[in-house]
Amino acid sequence: MGEYSLTSASNLFKIKYLKLSENTYNSANVMLARAKKSYKFVGSKQFVSVPLGFAGGVGSGTLPTAGVAKYEDALIEAKKVYGVCQVEREAIKASQSSEGAFVEMTKESVKKTVESWMRNYTRILFGTGDGSLGTGDNVTNVTGNGTVGTPYIVTISAASWKEANWEEADLVNVGAETTKLEVVVVAPATKQISLVGASVILAAAAAGPAATNAIVYMQGSKDNDPIGFKGICDASSGSLYTIPVQRRWSAYQAASAGAGITTDMLNQDCLEIQRRCGKSPKMIVMGYTQFRKVLNLLEDKKEYLIEPRSQDLKGKISFRGIEFLTDAGAVPLLVERFVDDDRVYYINDDMMEIHHRPDFGWFDDDGTVFLRKDGADSYEARYGGYMQNYIVPSFQGVRTGLAT
Repeated sequence: MGEYSLTSASNLFKIKYLKLSENTYNSANVMLARAKKSYKFVGSKQFVSVPLGFAGGVGSGTLPTAGVAKYEDALIEAKKVYGVCQVEREAIKASQSSEGAFVEMTKESVKKTVESWMRNYTRILFGTGDGSLGTGDNVTNVTGNGTVGTPYIVTISAASWKEANWEEADLVNVGAETTKLEVVVVAPATKQISLVGASVILAAAAAGPAATNAIVYMQGSKDNDPIGFKGICDASSGSLYTIPVQRRWSAYQAASAGAGITTDMLNQDCLEIQRRCGKSPKMIVMGYTQFRKVLNLLEDKKEYLIEPRSQDLKGKISFRGIEFLTDAGAVPLLVERFVDDDRVYYINDDMMEIHHRPDFGWFDDDGTVFLRKDGADSYEARYGGYMQNYIVPSFQGVRTGLAT
């Protein structure tokens, strides 16, 4: 009888779970289900031609002079986004006499890895692209020494606190440091996180006054995330995809200065986006705080199903939402935990696309999904690839500063 080898384990892994992984990525939440995706991003960079005006000359009375349309090239550069799972060799050997046990162990590992990758990518989709999770509120307010018994306790500023960004067992970096710290406790009531590991910045802050605040990043992600809606919609200067931010290349922005959300406000924003670009938003996305307030505002709440974009997934999965009636028809109101509490995003999801390089998914270039991990009696499987979000700013909008 042949030995239960690494190759046979990998083959089982790919046959049983490749489609499951793909479906999880495409259907785990409404934004990832609705976003257009392509897997043909080749070459070092990719350009998308963007028209920023009308062509031709117009006029009355005399023959007008012809005009030339203004075009720019949006530059898309891939970012590396990974998920890794590790399986102990002994666990594989212990399950050799029971194929079912091994399959269940692999299935759970695969499921959790893809779910975690998807969770992180949703964070990215509503972020700025800088990889930050939060900023220490006055970095002098740090206690502990980073040990298991006395972890660093860092208070995150109210302005940058988002509970969804923090998960126990995640590894993070502080500032420009490359040393990794483990998140061991998340305390939403006090906006504090407890970290175990080495950090020169946090050690100095715990010992005495420090000159700068400490920004905490997902491990290895400082300035390495694909750009997200916050980065696109908040831009008022500089450039997006190398095109200078301008009237025809910027998102609609509205500041509430602490005012409460109203239906008149939602109508105003939808109409303003339609006035600017000719298309009304296809969805309105907000966090739980604003979603609760909107539910209280809408007397006639209508629940309906939102189908995913992929035809392969229609009829298999759907998402429940509330519709908001605008001049362009019913628009779904959706809740997303990675949206800041004081924000509302107005999204035209047909004006965005997630560009992937080929062979996105589980890495199997060596003929196996499982790779021996150096220095450890275990194997690693790696998921993800190289990608970038392309979000056309002029069709999107954001309202900030709402009362929470």
